[in-house]
Amino acid sequence: MSGAWRAYLPVAVVGLLLAAVPLFAGHSRYLMGLAVGTLVFACYGVGLNVIFGSTGQLFLCLGALAGMAGYGSAILSDRGGWPLILALPVAAAAAAGLGGLFSWIAVRRGLDVIFVGIVTLAFSLGFGNLLLGQRDLTGGETGIVVEAGAGTFLRGEVPPYYLFLLVLVVFLMGYRGIQRSSMGWAFRALRDDPEAAELAGIDVARYRIRAGLIGSAMVGLAGGLYAHVEGFVSPTTYAFQHVDVRTLVVLAFGGIGSLLGPIVGAVAFGVLDELLRGLGQLRTAVYGVALIALFLGFRSGVVPVVSGMARKLHRRRPAPARPARRPAMHRRRRPG
Repeated sequence: MSGAWRAYLPVAVVGLLLAAVPLFAGHSRYLMGLAVGTLVFACYGVGLNVIFGSTGQLFLCLGALAGMAGYGSAILSDRGGWPLILALPVAAAAAAGLGGLFSWIAVRRGLDVIFVGIVTLAFSLGFGNLLLGQRDLTGGETGIVVEAGAGTFLRGEVPPYYLFLLVLVVFLMGYRGIQRSSMGWAFRALRDDPEAAELAGIDVARYRIRAGLIGSAMVGLAGGLYAHVEGFVSPTTYAFQHVDVRTLVVLAFGGIGSLLGPIVGAVAFGVLDELLRGLGQLRTAVYGVALIALFLGFRSGVVPVVSGMARKLHRRRPAPARPARRPAMHRRRRPG
């Protein structure tokens, strides 16, 4: 098997496994809604992996980026009369441009991880206040009903799941392609030591802006598409505590910078969240204890820990015994 096939094989295997989910949960609209939400957060996690896991830029405005695309595509299509196939890419491009602007500001001002997080968090809070203040346009705290997509497969039970699965697979393929390219090499150098990367001739500003553009485009596309699948958006849909906090937890648990980390984290916490739903007020406390236990057991993330254990087992496996060589038979010399 060639190196390229081995690199993309995990994506194909995970895609096939997730494609079988509707065979077991397709009869329940509630379960399919949970499955769609899990894929949405996995998409958010891939986008954050490009931005934070690759170049160390802590964007705490994922909900704002997704909300910009969600509200933007809904307003353009419902009130502006734009076709959905055009409104959604334009809104996602606006979110990508905003993410690239944040990266440019961070590079120009020399902001480190903490200050990038503070700046983007401030924008996230401001975006929430903007949604509440522009009641005529956004509906305020009550939100707006999204008409675009009604009567299509976007409002079905199973088709939206496969649509988000396709988007997730495309994101993962793109992320793997970035990892195998010269851009991925530059991203790894930036993440490990930005000063050494700059001394090595890497254009730090260019690659950080690229990461901000690509990751924000992923988040915006997933958030905008989710608005048309749900048919309703409100400030709580893209709230910081709902999107950013959960995406950070998902990515940290699965493994920051790993290919399958967003999927593992999204699935694990989607299942955990559903199991704790019946505990009422104790749910938050149990959820916190479970988080502490999981992070203590998997400090670097589940995927890196499991991958490291697999490599150790492979190294300890004894090499196959070689058959003993037979001594060479020397022919006697004939007497002269």
